[in-house]
Amino acid sequence: MKKFSEFRIGDAFHSTCSISDKELEGYLNFSRVRNAFLEDKQKGEQQIVSGRAILSRMEGEFSRLNQIYGNHIVFLGTDGDPEWKNRNTRFLKPLYTDEVLKLKFTISQVEDIDDEFGKIGVDYEGTDNSGEPIVLSKKNIYRIKKEPPR
Repeated sequence: MKKFSEFRIGDAFHSTCSISDKELEGYLNFSRVRNAFLEDKQKGEQQIVSGRAILSRMEGEFSRLNQIYGNHIVFLGTDGDPEWKNRNTRFLKPLYTDEVLKLKFTISQVEDIDDEFGKIGVDYEGTDNSGEPIVLSKKNIYRIKKEPPR
C-alpha cells in the first residue's frame, strides 16, 4: 500500500475486470436504474453494460488495488475537465457482459488538505482486449488519510 506522501502525478496502476449478466442484474436491481434499452435482452445474448455500472466497477477496482487498499480513502466526486467543457466521463464504445475491461488508473493530482488528510485526483481509462478505448473518466477526486491505520 502506498501512503499519501508516496503518490506522484503520473503514477499509473492497472487492473482487469469483467461484468457478468448476474452482476449487472444485481447492480440494476440495487441502483433501481430503469432503462428499456438495458432491459430489452434477447435470450442467450450478451447485454450492454450501463455506463453507471462500468464506473461503479472501475471505482471498486481502484479501491481494491494493492497500492490503494488499506488506506482510509473516500471518493469525493468529480471536478470535470476544462478541456471537456468541465465534463469528466466519455463512453466511446459499448461494453458487453463478460467482455474483459482493461483498466488504467493514473494519478493526475496530489494536494494537501490539512495535517491529517490529502486529496488525490485519478483519471480512469478502460479499454477492450484490442486496446480500443471504451471509457475515459478524468478528475475523480479522493480524500485520503496521510497516515494509514497500522
